Amino acid sequence: MHAAYFVVGTDTDVGKTYVSCALLRHFVAQGYQSVGMKPLASGCQMDAQLGLVNADAQALLAAGNRQVDMDALNPYRFLPAIAPHIAAQQADIAIDLDLILRAYTSLANEAEVVVVEGAGGFLTPINAQQSLADLAQQLAIPIILVVGMRLGCINHALLTVEAIQARGLRLAGWVANSLAPNMAYFAETLSTLQQAIDAPCLSVVPWQGEAHFKLTC
Repeated sequence: MHAAYFVVGTDTDVGKTYVSCALLRHFVAQGYQSVGMKPLASGCQMDAQLGLVNADAQALLAAGNRQVDMDALNPYRFLPAIAPHIAAQQADIAIDLDLILRAYTSLANEAEVVVVEGAGGFLTPINAQQSLADLAQQLAIPIILVVGMRLGCINHALLTVEAIQARGLRLAGWVANSLAPNMAYFAETLSTLQQAIDAPCLSVVPWQGEAHFKLTC
């Protein structure tokens, strides 16, 4: 059995890593050999022995149950916490989509389930010509959208869904992730999204709570 999902967000800091790790633990609990992937990571830390280390990539590795090479799990790592294409320009590195695809293939050969976590929002640039959406098209795997539940999220979510559909990609479902306690009109916002998005809501994650998924491989 082989399955894969690409986790994208309505914006940065909406809980993509949290949801991706929860998905990995969900599949591990079902008995699947599971591994995460973070193709692009900014805001890394310098380790004297390991070089650049990204906390999100480390969390994905810990959430899965396959020990894989970090250069496959997280092929591009940058020190400043800025958009990856800008960080790459500063480091004089050209982000190569083919390198990411080869890394993904190597992970897919190591596990039954691969959870790929995006960077920023769906149209975040990765180089001068391509965006995260182009990577999604090349991977051609189902997408899970993380909606950060806050004021403005309806517009952000629906624009992202429209962009995903315009690329001919399959939205496997979406996750409503609470970003703060006691969001005003949370229930009404959630209901609006459930009616407007033509894909299942896989989980409603409470503030600082656990994610439980309605998802099988």
